[in-house]
Amino acid sequence: MDFELSEEQRLLIRTIRIGLWVADAHQTAERAVALGADMFRQPTLETELQIPAVKGVGSGVMHFLDSGSDLARIWEVDFNEHRPLQPADGAGLVHIDHLAQTMKYEEMLSWTLFYTSLFETGKVAMVDVVDPAVLVRSQAIENQDGSLRITLNGAESQNTLAGHFVAQTTGSTVQHIAFASEDIFATADRLADKGFSALVLSPNYWDDLEARFGLEAEFLARLRARQILYDRDESGGEFFQLYSQNWGAGMFFEITQRSGGYNGYGAANAPFRISAQKRDWQG
Repeated sequence: MDFELSEEQRLLIRTIRIGLWVADAHQTAERAVALGADMFRQPTLETELQIPAVKGVGSGVMHFLDSGSDLARIWEVDFNEHRPLQPADGAGLVHIDHLAQTMKYEEMLSWTLFYTSLFETGKVAMVDVVDPAVLVRSQAIENQDGSLRITLNGAESQNTLAGHFVAQTTGSTVQHIAFASEDIFATADRLADKGFSALVLSPNYWDDLEARFGLEAEFLARLRARQILYDRDESGGEFFQLYSQNWGAGMFFEITQRSGGYNGYGAANAPFRISAQKRDWQG
C-alpha cells in the first residue's frame, strides 16, 4: 500500500530525535520554550502518551521524560502494550556513555548555549578531530557526575564523514550512540556471537598503538583480535572503544569502557576510526 507523505512528514522521518530523563518533563519543556525553543507536537493514538518535546537548533527535536508521571511508563504504554518485553541474554551494556551529535559548524555555538542554559552542564575544551579530508571541531557538554555526555561535532565540509551525514539527514542529529560496558572484551565476544560486525581498522593502527604506549604483546593481540581501540591519559586512566560498521547515511554505534577516571573521548583514535569508516562507507 502506498502512502502520500507531506514534506514536513518526510523531514520528520529523516530527523533523529533525542529523549532525555529529567526531574520534571513538563517544567523542562516550559523552561526551554521560555529560553526561545519552539514546542514540538505530533499526532498520537489514544493509547499513546503525549511526550513533552521542543525543537532545538537546526530543526533537531528533543523529548523529555520523567519518573514522577505517566511518562515513566513509556515502554509499557507506547511500545509493549500488546507484546510484553521478554528478558534476553544481554551483552553487558550497562548505560549510555555519550551521544555524538553532528551539525553544521556554524550551529555549534547555538547548541552549546542551548544545552548549558537548559541543563546543569558545562563545556570542556574544544578539540580538533582529524578527518583525512579536513578538521572537524568537537565540543563536549557534560554534567557533573557524567550521567549526561554529549559531543557536538561541527562539520565544515561534505567531504568529511560528519559532513556527509549532515547532508543526508535533517537538522542537527545524533550520528552515533556510545554504550558503556564494564568488561569490553566480554561484551565484544558476546556481540560477535550474536552476529555483530565490528569496524575493521587499518593494521597501521596497532603499530601506532604499540609505539605510543609500549603495550605488552599479549594485551595488544587481545585488542587487535576484537578490533578494540585503546587510549590512556596522563593520570593513567584508560579508555577502550569498539565500533560498529556504518548504518544508512553514516550512523553507527560505539561500545566504551572507562577506568581510572578517564574523562575524554579517545580523540587520538579518531583519525584511524574515521579512515576505517570511510573505507566502509565507500565500499
